[in-house]
Amino acid sequence: MPIHCVCMASPALQRGRISATGNCYVITTVTTGRARLFECPESARKVIDWITSSDDEGRTESLAWAVMPDHLHWMFFLRDASLSNVVRTMKSRSAKAINQQRRTQGAIWQPGYYDQLQRDESQFRAEAMYIMANPVRAGLAMRLEEYPFAWCRWPLSDP
Repeated sequence: MPIHCVCMASPALQRGRISATGNCYVITTVTTGRARLFECPESARKVIDWITSSDDEGRTESLAWAVMPDHLHWMFFLRDASLSNVVRTMKSRSAKAINQQRRTQGAIWQPGYYDQLQRDESQFRAEAMYIMANPVRAGLAMRLEEYPFAWCRWPLSDP
């Protein structure tokens, strides 16, 4: 008989969480069961499409993102929504699109997310480069610019 686990987001993830427009955040969220759903380019693009829509709708202003095989790192300025609303909407919309594309049903994202409020503007670019280096550290690319599911507003190397 299969064992069903209902995983809830840890309340510890919400302790000290601040949500204020104009602030810069880095969020990390993981697929359900760490399933490697985003090895499928079409599924990775569904997440990217939503990030782009969030920016276009004025909810966020993205600085960098990396859609890894089983999780997402996203750095953005919060514009016209709460942090929890932005993440909840990203998860909901992308999950619906991915399920439609795969002709499946069910959870795509694990409950909860990690967030970091970025307070030091001088470190924004360094944090973005750290996000961009995730695929290299994971062995998915040899150089920052090679991974197709990552983007950064700054040049990846100094001229």
